[in-house]
Amino acid sequence: MTDNSPLNSTAEKAIRIREIQYQDSTGQNLVGLFAYPEGESNLAAVLVYPEWWGRNDYIESRARELAEYGFAALAIDMYGDKKIAEDASQANEYMMATFEPENVIVDRATAALNTLREQPEVDASRIAAIGFCYGGKVALDLARSGAELKAVATFHANLSAQTPAQEGTFKAEVVVAHGEEDSMVSLDDVEAFKQEMQNAKVKHRVDLYPNAKHGFTNPAADENARKNDVDLGYDALAEAESMDALYALLDRVLK
Repeated sequence: MTDNSPLNSTAEKAIRIREIQYQDSTGQNLVGLFAYPEGESNLAAVLVYPEWWGRNDYIESRARELAEYGFAALAIDMYGDKKIAEDASQANEYMMATFEPENVIVDRATAALNTLREQPEVDASRIAAIGFCYGGKVALDLARSGAELKAVATFHANLSAQTPAQEGTFKAEVVVAHGEEDSMVSLDDVEAFKQEMQNAKVKHRVDLYPNAKHGFTNPAADENARKNDVDLGYDALAEAESMDALYALLDRVLK
């Protein structure tokens, strides 16, 4: 694993960023963006798993926000070599390639977790994972695998499980933010997820946002919907409320 030189960042709270190259178990090169408050150490840290577009500007901005707030954060590359997609067909192709063989998602999610733990600024005992859309599934599947996470938060996420959570294995507390008008992840899917969590005795909460569609936290959702003819939509109120819930969760379980 190699770290590139830190880059300067200007923000309300001074932060530093650096790209980190690491590999999954097959040797696939992955490139994360690590952000942290300048001059601080022993930091609680957050994995930031992306939408199906990949490690793009949106996901990097979420990592920077976390660093400005006081956490270390790693924006994750799930496709390798920083590949990103700008149209839905390409994004779907990249995403589906991580569903087969079955262990690719957890393998790459775990590689990111191990990489974050190794950073000298990070307290490896205080780590959470968050994910948006596809990245929500990645974060949940990492927790389902038994990873040592304090919390998982998802936003307009794919909640399905190839291997459902098991009592005692799933260690993280979970908060799910879901739009009631999400046509890609139904309310029946949400109920099935809640039942999974109940069966595994996982502490969890599902926050439903009226009128919010899939992708509601991403300001680019409306433009992505227009370009790709898919049912996405940005909702500023749902974004703000779900982010408030995220930071309340992180403050409680990581600090």
